[in-house]
Amino acid sequence: MRESSNPVMRGVVRDNQTGYQQPGMNQGGYAGFGAGMAGAGAMANQYGQQQPYPQQQAPVVGRQLTIDDVVTKTAITLVVLTLTAIASYFVVDSNNSLAMPLTLVGGLVGFALVMVASFGRKQDNPAIVLAYAAFEGLFVGAISFVFANMIVSNDTSAGAMISQAILGTFGVFFGMLIVYKVGAIRVTPRFTRMLLAGLVGVLVLMVGNLVIGIFNGGEGIGLRSGGPLAIVFSLVCIALAAFSFLLDFDSADRLIRAGAPSKAAWGVALGLTVTLVWLYVEILRLLSYFNSD
Repeated sequence: MRESSNPVMRGVVRDNQTGYQQPGMNQGGYAGFGAGMAGAGAMANQYGQQQPYPQQQAPVVGRQLTIDDVVTKTAITLVVLTLTAIASYFVVDSNNSLAMPLTLVGGLVGFALVMVASFGRKQDNPAIVLAYAAFEGLFVGAISFVFANMIVSNDTSAGAMISQAILGTFGVFFGMLIVYKVGAIRVTPRFTRMLLAGLVGVLVLMVGNLVIGIFNGGEGIGLRSGGPLAIVFSLVCIALAAFSFLLDFDSADRLIRAGAPSKAAWGVALGLTVTLVWLYVEILRLLSYFNSD
C-alpha cells in the first residue's frame, strides 16, 4: 500500500505486514468486506463426522473505520482549531505586542506535535491531534491578525480579507474532493513521487530564503517580499497544497477499504488539518500581496 507524501499521513497508511491486519485479511491484499471471515468459527466436517474441537474465530480488533469517522474527527479537530484561532485573534487585537509570541508559540509547538505524531507513530492519538489543533489555532489567529491588520496598509477590511482566505481554502478543498471522486486526476506512484519532489523543493527554497535573509538582513531571494517572484512562489505553494489533498483522500480511502480501526480517523484528521492550515496561510499571504501598497 502506498503512503501519502504528507509526512503526517505516513504510518497511518501501512501495508498488511506492518499495519492494520484485520481478521480474514490475506497477506497479499485487502479483506473483501468480511468475506475472509466466512466460515470462521464453524465446525468442520470430515466424512460426515465433526472434528473434536471447533475452529476458533480470530479476535476482532474493534470497530472498523468508516467515512463518518473521518468526517466527524476532522470536524472536531477543525472546531477546536477555529475556536482557538478566534480567541487568539481577539487577544492580539486587544494587545498587539502578543502577536509575535502567540505566532511563535503556536507555530513551534504545533510543529513539534506534528513531528511527535509522525515519527512516534502516534497519529491516531486524539490528545496529540487536539493539542495540535489548539496550538495551531493560536498560530492561525495571530498570523491572520498580522496579515490582515499590520502587513496590509490600505483600507482593506480585515474581516473581508480573512473571509476570502477561508472561502478560498474550503473552495479548493471541496474542489479537489470532487476531482478525486470523479477520477479526473489519479493518485499513482508517479504522481506521488512528483508531488513529494515538489514539496521537498519548496521546503528547501523556504529554508534557503530564510537563511539568506538572516545573514544579509533583507528578504532573502525575494520569495516573501510581495513582488512578482513572491506571488509566483505562493501560487506554487497553493497548487502543491491542493494536490496534497488528493493523496490524503486516497490514504483515507485505502484505510477504509483495508478495514483499519476507527481510531485511524484521528490520523486522517491530523493530515487534512495540516494541509488546510498551510493552504489557508498561503492564500492569506497571497491576498496580502494584492492588498498592500
